[in-house]
Amino acid sequence: MELIKNLEWRYATKKFDPTRKVSHEAMNQLKRAIQLAVSSYGLQLYKVLIIEDPEVREQLKPASWNQSQITDASHLFVFCNYADVNDQDVDDFIRLTSETRAIEFSQIRGYGDFIKGKLNEKSDTQKQNWLERQPYIALANLLMACAELKIDACPMEGFEPEKYNEILELDQQGLNACVIATVGYRDSSDRSQVLPKVRKPMHELFEEIKHAVPNAV
Repeated sequence: MELIKNLEWRYATKKFDPTRKVSHEAMNQLKRAIQLAVSSYGLQLYKVLIIEDPEVREQLKPASWNQSQITDASHLFVFCNYADVNDQDVDDFIRLTSETRAIEFSQIRGYGDFIKGKLNEKSDTQKQNWLERQPYIALANLLMACAELKIDACPMEGFEPEKYNEILELDQQGLNACVIATVGYRDSSDRSQVLPKVRKPMHELFEEIKHAVPNAV
């Protein structure tokens, strides 16, 4: 299975070669992979900033624990979740579905009402946690696509979202920097690339339930 081989090849790259850049064609493939990511109800309540400008990345570096990946990688992806979700977001999705699938809006309005109802059941805290989880699914697609294209990547939570929000003026756009990833090509001196992967053994990570659980409701 090529996917397994690709995942075994990839690692969280600690040191990038700043002289190597990801091609325009490859970037389009990475963007398409992110676009095709699944999301709750299909809403895609996030936006992905792709930052190549060296000056902006120098500004972001101190807010990223001064990690070298921020400035040395070819591109910096900033996954931003919506700060809130409202009825208009759902209506926009239903309208897009109507246009894409050539279905009358009135025929699928009920699904939109269902989504609104489920979202309104969430408390503000639950809604915020839900919104912040959405970009991680798209991040997974990016990492797998990078592995297939033999492009190195490093997903990172080691940064200060508030500083990112300020520098990139995300608050004014109703966005919040949630998780970031750097992509490019590993430096030959990066020692992390030769280290064995540390993963829990299969018997600890998985439990197969093949029969009904006693006393289950």
